[in-house]
Amino acid sequence: MMVTCRLWIMTTTNVRVALVEDDNDLRRSMVSLLERSSWLRVVADYADAESALADMARRKPEVVLMDVKLPKMDGVECVRQLKAILPGAHVLMLTVHDDNDSLFNSILAGADGYLLKDTVPSRLVAAIQEVRSGGSPLTPQIARRMVQCFRKTEPVRANLENLTPRELEVLEQLALGNRYKEISDKLGISLDGIRFHIRGVYNKLHVHSRTEAVLKYLGR
Repeated sequence: MMVTCRLWIMTTTNVRVALVEDDNDLRRSMVSLLERSSWLRVVADYADAESALADMARRKPEVVLMDVKLPKMDGVECVRQLKAILPGAHVLMLTVHDDNDSLFNSILAGADGYLLKDTVPSRLVAAIQEVRSGGSPLTPQIARRMVQCFRKTEPVRANLENLTPRELEVLEQLALGNRYKEISDKLGISLDGIRFHIRGVYNKLHVHSRTEAVLKYLGR
């Protein structure tokens, strides 16, 4: 009877967490940290994206902590594919990098929050609770960068109107987080053709990166 009661408590109160991190020492440390919380249960941890994608559907985590920089497939692409497999899973990106491209590419791929790896343990645990409640956890540094980027993004309707229909199609696909190959397949254009149209988009919007172009498109 006592065993039955204990199992019921675990399945109704424990949050299932998975971790994808290639640094073995850091991964073990994080698993140990998370398991100190009585309401968290680490159901799996992986050293690379490929292992995670092959196994995670079976583990069914509610929250996934994802490193951005992984050995082969990076964390951003892993999130994009993971969301197709487990659309209900919440993903928190963990990284030592706070650059704008990593931030926005992760969000476009479907990440629900973005934290630096030096985030204090109590904040990490609170972020898991926050993301399960529908929030989007961000460290103060990341939130400040996001605000700064949006402040720099001015309405560019006139510039967008200068784009050709095909350039608009390509830009829309970029905003959806698709890679060049995926855009090529969807629109029936060669990769060289995609790059040609993207150069046109950059020139007309006066930007220098995918992230800047997408921000201007979303801020229209």
